[in-house]
Amino acid sequence: MCVGLSAKVVKISDGTAVVDAMGAKREVSVSLLNELEPGDYVMVHAGVAIAKITGDDDEESDAVLEGLL
Repeated sequence: MCVGLSAKVVKISDGTAVVDAMGAKREVSVSLLNELEPGDYVMVHAGVAIAKITGDDDEESDAVLEGLL
């Protein structure tokens, strides 16, 4: 099973993005996604943004993760 974390895109530059996942900022590859802008939400796995998601998806993902901790 793979685990992905939801994150908000803060900044995009040359195929990478800085994302904020529950306060932790990371640089990830966004080469798999088109038309991504700061403020969008993505699902990140192994340092790669693998899907664009909605803000509602992000909130639900965070709630599930917090419930596990």
